[in-house]
Amino acid sequence: MDDLDLTGKTVFLRADINSPIDPNTGRLLNTIRIREAAITIRELSKSKVVVGSHQGRVGNYDYVSLREHAEVLKEYVGRNVKFIDDVIGPAAREAIKNLKQGDVLVLDNLRFVAEENFEFSIEEASKTHMIRTLKDYFDACVIEAFPTAHRANPSIVGFAEVLPTCAGRLLTQEVRSLVSVLQKLRPPITLVLGGAKVSDRIESLEAIISSYKVDKILPCGLLGVIFLKAAKDLDAPTGIKDEEKYVKKAEKLLSDFKEAFVLPEDFAVEVDGKRKEFSISQFNSEKPILDLGMKTVSKYADVIRNSGTVIVSGPPGAYEKKNFEIGTKTLFTELANSNALSIASGAHTLTALELFGLRDKITHATSAGGALIKFLAGKKLPLFEALKRAAEKWRTSK
Repeated sequence: MDDLDLTGKTVFLRADINSPIDPNTGRLLNTIRIREAAITIRELSKSKVVVGSHQGRVGNYDYVSLREHAEVLKEYVGRNVKFIDDVIGPAAREAIKNLKQGDVLVLDNLRFVAEENFEFSIEEASKTHMIRTLKDYFDACVIEAFPTAHRANPSIVGFAEVLPTCAGRLLTQEVRSLVSVLQKLRPPITLVLGGAKVSDRIESLEAIISSYKVDKILPCGLLGVIFLKAAKDLDAPTGIKDEEKYVKKAEKLLSDFKEAFVLPEDFAVEVDGKRKEFSISQFNSEKPILDLGMKTVSKYADVIRNSGTVIVSGPPGAYEKKNFEIGTKTLFTELANSNALSIASGAHTLTALELFGLRDKITHATSAGGALIKFLAGKKLPLFEALKRAAEKWRTSK
């Protein structure tokens, strides 16, 4: 941000305030990412700030408006924050045009615009309707969205081609901190992989295992089911798209790194409103798996206890549901109390750590989930590629 003079300028701040949503109420479960965005907004007190972010995915319960996010942001920023239930339409454009120095405007969920649900090359993104419609209303763009660094959506990579664009303060600090931590990893190294997003994790696992000489991998949740299916130990539905493709990838990983994987022995599901555990050999329920069983929790805790470094991405179970927080709470407590260097990633992971009062005991905590996994795998992240191009382009044009 020091590279651009943003005083008095209208700045598009591409934040990532995509937050965990309560499936029953549709309300925010946690405000970690909103608190983080507020730090940058406060620094831009002499600018006219337009905040853009996505929330959830089309068709999911967390695909909601950013109205509540804007209300929460107002509390952390300490000055008036306006909200407009529009993104690129006449109402949004008029609201942007009427901003005064110090004003903050939050646009509605960027994914309410169809293009934002797809990925493009940087050049193609700059020509999308969203970018072409909004670019003339902004003087500069600040990217503060490390959790979305692995996505090539128009708002992430498109503005860098048409506006002076820079990394936000937190993005810069987080990447530097992460690089520093990664240089200090000590063996044995353990990966704990949970959450509901299978694709990012399984696609990057081989590169992570090889790059960091990972000793143990503890798959939880849907990922645990995928690996059990690959090992022919379980035949339970996952309900995820492209399940067969992921099972095949898991089969190859098990074949190539058999000694590294420690697979679940039991799971917990809800039966008549109560927690009920089944061993893998007995499991034939079509009910969703909500937590690891206690045998698996004990086995995984022992691995964590004897690790030099533990990297966690995604909670092991449905920590927000009564009686099914046991696996997450037990393993995270074990990690927090261990001597291991610890890296925790993902908004849901941080939400659980805060819920159990454990976040301060983690070496490095980041709300980035899938982006961190791809970062660890050494993959090129579209956000960083766009920032590199922007630095070259706008430095040359000065």
